[in-house]
Amino acid sequence: MTKDQSLHTTTDQLFQVRLKIRQKQKGYRFSTDTVILAHHICLEHGECAVDLGTGCGIIPIIVAHRFPSAILYGIEIQEDLAKLALSNVALNYMEDRVFIEHGDMKDFTSYFKVGMADVVFSNPPYRKVYSGRISPDAERAIARHEIHANLFDVIYAAQKLLKPLGRLVVIYPAQRSVDLIVQMRALKLEPKKLRLIHSKYDSEAKLILVEARKDGNPGGVSFMPTLIVHNRDGSFTEEVREMMVCNPSIVGQQAQS
Repeated sequence: MTKDQSLHTTTDQLFQVRLKIRQKQKGYRFSTDTVILAHHICLEHGECAVDLGTGCGIIPIIVAHRFPSAILYGIEIQEDLAKLALSNVALNYMEDRVFIEHGDMKDFTSYFKVGMADVVFSNPPYRKVYSGRISPDAERAIARHEIHANLFDVIYAAQKLLKPLGRLVVIYPAQRSVDLIVQMRALKLEPKKLRLIHSKYDSEAKLILVEARKDGNPGGVSFMPTLIVHNRDGSFTEEVREMMVCNPSIVGQQAQS
């Protein structure tokens, strides 16, 4: 990890130095949740995917690295983060297949075509505006609280952007899993794969990963094996370490915990 004091960012290396990501020293930094979500996005040859709330662009960049033939788009409402995402795309020489838009996902038709995406993914704001302490840092507050976009906004935009039978992949707090699944079904996005994520072996589930299919038939949901993030000594489990293939110290604490 290197620091650029003039821009107040750090440059972090992932995937054995094959990727470089600049992010703010202070403010919103990507977390374990981000890496886990990126690992669970699978694309076929030439598919198109959209990230709703891309932050510094980390997930599209990881996914583009894993699937070189894919085309990735990200939209980010915060101008500084959108600019940072654009610089990260250039830093990794991905300008021909990763595209970042500075804008509001609620106004997605100004930036994207309806029905353009094979896959949409998101790590949405997960706290209602009046629940819990709101961070004094604006970037963290917007990333965590439903200030500019709520769960419905994310699911609605995804439903419109997806092609028939397209997939939506979301990571969300387990305690709000009912809200997530109800919203998906209401908008004809049928949950097909679920995975619970626990911080440790003896802890309650903190997160849930859900993959839904647009206009999918009801039922037929499959539960993937539970994912444990930390060993009893606090280190990352082997599965999570393999997802990161990087220095674990650059990844922040789980945002949802």
